[in-house]
Amino acid sequence: MQEFTDAKTFLGKMVHIKIDRPKGSSHPKSPDLIYKVNYGYVPDVKAPDGDELDAYLLGVDKPVEEFVGVCIAVIHRTNDNDDKLIIVPEGKEYSDEEIRELTYFQEQYFKSEIIRK
Repeated sequence: MQEFTDAKTFLGKMVHIKIDRPKGSSHPKSPDLIYKVNYGYVPDVKAPDGDELDAYLLGVDKPVEEFVGVCIAVIHRTNDNDDKLIIVPEGKEYSDEEIRELTYFQEQYFKSEIIRK
């Protein structure tokens, strides 16, 4: 795995992600936390927390195993060392408010800012 990559370098780019927590699944350590959207990671890209860089997939309403889409934003957690990419199908857009609403099920536990290109 490569060295830590700044999540902001993915803004505006096509990104391949693998989904390890499909829409409708529960968190492995917190079964009450149900994923409202597909959630995964960028293979072989290290995040500051030492794991692979995480990503939310918005705009795909069924569970998927992987996806290639555009990174339209980064959720930068200000009280945690774990940024999240926002990946969407090409041509799709979401406002900051929509991103917050769609990721609230997990992001409600963290302070963050949404970064765009």
